[in-house]
Amino acid sequence: MAGTPRTLRAMNDRAALDLLLEHGPLSRTRIGKLTGLSKPTASQLLARLEASGLVLATGTTEGRPGPNAQLYEVDPSAAYAAGLDVTPERVLAAVADITGRTVGSYELPTPGRRPAQPVVRQVTDALDGAVKAAGLARGDVHRLVIGTPGAFDPGTGRLRYASHLPGWHTPTLLDELAAALPMPVEYENDVNLVAVAEQRLGAARGHEDFVLLWNEGGLGAALVLGGRLHRGWTGGAGEVGFLPVPGAPLVRQVTKANSGGYQELAGSQAIPQLARELGMTDIPSGPYADVAAALVERAATEDTVLGRLLLETYATRLATGLASLVSVLDPELVVLSGASLTAGGDTLRALVQAELEELAASRPRLVVGAVREHPVLRGALESALAATRDEVFDTSR
Repeated sequence: MAGTPRTLRAMNDRAALDLLLEHGPLSRTRIGKLTGLSKPTASQLLARLEASGLVLATGTTEGRPGPNAQLYEVDPSAAYAAGLDVTPERVLAAVADITGRTVGSYELPTPGRRPAQPVVRQVTDALDGAVKAAGLARGDVHRLVIGTPGAFDPGTGRLRYASHLPGWHTPTLLDELAAALPMPVEYENDVNLVAVAEQRLGAARGHEDFVLLWNEGGLGAALVLGGRLHRGWTGGAGEVGFLPVPGAPLVRQVTKANSGGYQELAGSQAIPQLARELGMTDIPSGPYADVAAALVERAATEDTVLGRLLLETYATRLATGLASLVSVLDPELVVLSGASLTAGGDTLRALVQAELEELAASRPRLVVGAVREHPVLRGALESALAATRDEVFDTSR
């Protein structure tokens, strides 16, 4: 019942745990000041959390007048969560402790159009690799979040908008994974998880209405409205690669073609082609996403005539699709993420901002994404950790 002593204790406990996560080790006095609790109540709270295995004493304050005070921190071993980032080329897995520190990771290559092993085996092998690297057992993981291209339709349970991901489209896959894994498993679109990472740790902290535009292996967007991810009726919100745009051919049956107007106009694969059309000859070889990022980075740093023209043309193409998004959603912020966007840094951002202000009545602020190292995986971990903390930190049960 709301307002009971037990409920109030649980609320104070959670507030203290969140403060310890945010600030690191704190003294009893400091926790009391931050929460507004008296010293005796703060002492009782810490004793309760220490007895429940959620908090441990760690060191003392030094260099201040008076006696040293005992410091407390969240016990990192109180719980563990895991995340997976799935692409056609590999499955990347990691395990984090309850504080968010990554304690083990593993990469499982999955080359080829046909999976060398069943998807369930891929998932369990990747997870077990990360668990082993962390010195844990599979049963120590409280929750797993798996990030994939596309999205699982909540009505059918089948993966949509990701025909390029081999082996992930069987109708029984989710049931098979649930039977093989001992912990709760959640599935999320990869670009949505990048938005989670940026909102928790990066450029979108403190913002509840923003669009994240991702351009790397594919072109996609994540929509955060009122602080929550907007997934759409079938999980397809943000699949902007299919968006018809001026300047690109009209693509019909887009899911069969796995492409669309905006993808063809401004996706990573369009950048090397644009460079050739502009007369550039020194174009590196390799996967198109890597080539695109290298070309954008070089154009942004070397400041040549052709490089500037490449960035300006690319910025116009990006703004063409963004104009539709911001006109409908009117977000406070647009985050540019993925290697083909972040490689251009503030130079590309400023060009896109200027073009967007010419094409749309709404004028959100554009920023470059700050989470650069495995942002999908980081978002998966942050999502898994949030749910794990809600469960483990609930002392009212």
